[in-house]
Amino acid sequence: MGELETEAEKTRSEIASYLRELAEQLDGEGAVTLELGGKQVQLDPTDPVTFKLEGESDWSEGDTEAKQSIEFELVWWCEAQTAEEGALDITTEGQ
Repeated sequence: MGELETEAEKTRSEIASYLRELAEQLDGEGAVTLELGGKQVQLDPTDPVTFKLEGESDWSEGDTEAKQSIEFELVWWCEAQTAEEGALDITTEGQ
């Protein structure tokens, strides 16, 4: 199956730069490479791609801060006859 979930603290400017680079790759032809937190995944999205945006906030009575978040998700289908053919190509820094 191959799953990748990673996180790293970045400045708003660093995140904007990362998203611009992703957008440029998506706008081009061929594979897209994502790197974050010492992990890398190479993807080859095929049209059509479903774009999902989810936003939420979490606050409880007595808290002095509220956690707010957004998640972007891209979903597409690729041809695969086996689980291995459908797995993500994930590498870890140093591999």
